Amino acid sequence: MATVSITYCTQCRWLLRAAWLAQELLTTFESDLAGVTLVPGTGGVFEVRVGDALVFSRAAAGRHAELAEIKRLVRDRVAPGRDLGHSEGPR
Repeated sequence: MATVSITYCTQCRWLLRAAWLAQELLTTFESDLAGVTLVPGTGGVFEVRVGDALVFSRAAAGRHAELAEIKRLVRDRVAPGRDLGHSEGPR
C-alpha cells in the first residue's frame, strides 16, 4: 500500500488545507493507503507525492489543485481504474 505525503508552507498557513486534503484522501482511499504524512515546508510550497512520485506541485501548476483533481491523481497511482463517483467528473 502506498503512502501519500503533503508538503505545505508554514509561512502561508496552509496546514489546514493540507490536513483537510489528508482527511479527504484517507476517507476516499481508506483501504488503498498505508497513510498520509504532513510535511512542513516554507517558500510557498504545496506538493503532493505518492511514494516518491510527485503528483502535484503548486509551484509547477501556478495554482492550488481542486480536491477532485488530487483524488484523480492519487487514484491513478494507487487504484487505477477505480470510479470516484461524482469526483470523477464527465468522461
